[in-house]
Amino acid sequence: MHNLRSYGAPPYRVAVIHGGPGAAGEVAPVARELSAERGVLEPLQTAHSLQGQVEELRAVLETHAALPVTLVGHSWGAWLAYLVAAQYPALVGKLILVSSGAFEEAYVAQLQATRLGRLSERERAEWQAILRALDDPASPEKDRLLARLGALAARTDSYDPLPDEGGGPDATGVQGDIYQRVWQAAAELRRSGELLALGARVRCPVVAIHGDYDPSPVEGVYKPLSTVLQYFRLILLERCGHTPWLERQAREAFYCVLREELDARE
Repeated sequence: MHNLRSYGAPPYRVAVIHGGPGAAGEVAPVARELSAERGVLEPLQTAHSLQGQVEELRAVLETHAALPVTLVGHSWGAWLAYLVAAQYPALVGKLILVSSGAFEEAYVAQLQATRLGRLSERERAEWQAILRALDDPASPEKDRLLARLGALAARTDSYDPLPDEGGGPDATGVQGDIYQRVWQAAAELRRSGELLALGARVRCPVVAIHGDYDPSPVEGVYKPLSTVLQYFRLILLERCGHTPWLERQAREAFYCVLREELDARE
């Protein structure tokens, strides 16, 4: 799979980073929307290791972006953007973390409880079975399992969803093997405390945009990052779940905030 799509005209000072891991293509609607005013890169992460994804994104930015770039990372992509900013601070002028996962292990139980509480008993059993299967390196059909997990998450994570615009994971196909390998390493990075500690190496301003209905608790982003980042702000969107550009009641506010933050950087 080719690992880069571009929108608008150069220079490319903005890159949007998809979540998952293994959900390449999901932020395509954001890239298209922003490209009306600026050149935007949409890197597609194909590496099968955590550090491999960091290096893959670094290489794309060094080759194609007008540095330093603004990274707009969604979900797992927020973590990846943060890791690149920590390891290669000269490449990143601003970080925008959209619907980021919590930066400390203490908040994981709250996320899981919220998601399970929004599912039926049958769906809860299926959700937990899929997670166990995705954690098993020998488990077959990882792509199908990850796609099904995404369908369930769309129910638990959305407040008032619009139809998907066609730029979601199906645009390139979900990749369960990437999810299994990269997420295990990322989760361990959080458990060990190293993920948060890397914030001390981030030199650029950081803005978190988070929905008030997102099952990933906003406190898990705001409280930890406030202790390690020098320049950090939180913007909370009302009536908004995990994917703001697909939220009927928050989409306009999301794009307004995002454009303001990009304009301030430029």
